[in-house]
Amino acid sequence: MALPRRAFLLGGHVTPFLGKKHPDFIWKGHPDFGTRDNPTLEETITAAVRGALEATGVAAADVDRIWIGNFVGELFSNQGHLGAAVVGAHPDLLHKPALRVEGACASGGLAFASALDAVAAGADVCLVVGAEVQTTASARQGGDYLARASHYARQRPLDDFTFPALFAQRAREVYGRTETTEDDTARVSVKAYANAHRNPLAHMQAVPLSFEDARRAGDHNPAFLGNEALRPYLKVSDCSQVSDGGAALVVVSEAGLARMGLTPADAIEVVGLGVATGNLYADGDPLALDTTAVAAARAYAQAGLSAADVGVAEVHDCFAVTEILMYEALGFAPRGQGAHLVREGRTAIEGDLPVNTGGGLIGFGHPVGATGVKQLVELVRQLRGEAGDYQVGHAPTVALAANMGGDDKTAVVSLLRAGG
Repeated sequence: MALPRRAFLLGGHVTPFLGKKHPDFIWKGHPDFGTRDNPTLEETITAAVRGALEATGVAAADVDRIWIGNFVGELFSNQGHLGAAVVGAHPDLLHKPALRVEGACASGGLAFASALDAVAAGADVCLVVGAEVQTTASARQGGDYLARASHYARQRPLDDFTFPALFAQRAREVYGRTETTEDDTARVSVKAYANAHRNPLAHMQAVPLSFEDARRAGDHNPAFLGNEALRPYLKVSDCSQVSDGGAALVVVSEAGLARMGLTPADAIEVVGLGVATGNLYADGDPLALDTTAVAAARAYAQAGLSAADVGVAEVHDCFAVTEILMYEALGFAPRGQGAHLVREGRTAIEGDLPVNTGGGLIGFGHPVGATGVKQLVELVRQLRGEAGDYQVGHAPTVALAANMGGDDKTAVVSLLRAGG
């Protein structure tokens, strides 16, 4: 069944994703340390909002509704009440309805889903924002903050770095019970870094990663978990980045397009959306992302499409093994055989199914609340041929975004189509 009311993306804006090893990130080793600071959460939100309005030509006064995805602003930035922070980004947003949405790493995707609900209910111009600043705490303190996306009481004791440990558990099972090997997850990470090198906004744009370094632990790529049973199954290069950044996009109805003098041919249509939520208190199958698979099935059914129709995708690669499991959950490969796609180069920019062309969470970075929004902006750019040095070459018309919160506990899968 189609969306109850047609919805379109006009475009948006992504700020640079910053963190350690980015040349513009200020920390102890940087020559500007002590003379200037990294952008705050408030500054990041403002930059994303103003950039999206400018990029789309939408006047702030024309916005009907606003959502912002953010996970833990209260902990990293001592700031909640972020709907009002978005309103503070532009004087003409004053008194607009604005709401924060939280769903761990799927916060941005849920903010987008909320905007689609509003369009279905009669809104014509919606602003969707995602932002997170995470570099204000030490790695261990940040690991504790981010562990709130797990079942904290039950899973926090697993390791100082709870989420890496949770996905090391998956990796152990995947390596032991399927065809996937550590060489395959190394290929995912090398692809992510190589794509990031083409992307001027990416966190890891200046960081090299060879296949030899990615495939085994070493001084430059340590296995860092304290849990000795899980330590061998995860290295630094397998992990998404602790990043600061924001993204925003404009979602409109067909009437909203007309109000701006545009037609469906001028925009990217949202043709399918699936949202699914798992049980926080129970562990799922370590070999499958079942919640994501349900969300994908719903999106495909709504759009009348299948995995074979997708020409470019942004998937939630919080860890390298997750990208391979995403291939399977989204129907790109049979269960247990996702590694074949990366072995064969099919998910590279030059492949027939490019995935995470700007670097994904591993290479582009992962400011938690921003990720789901960034994915959509990236796909709009790909469908329009505006992705610059990492533009795919085969002119895709259908794109998929898969944004996941927690250990496959919240999933948002979106399908977009170009051409009106």
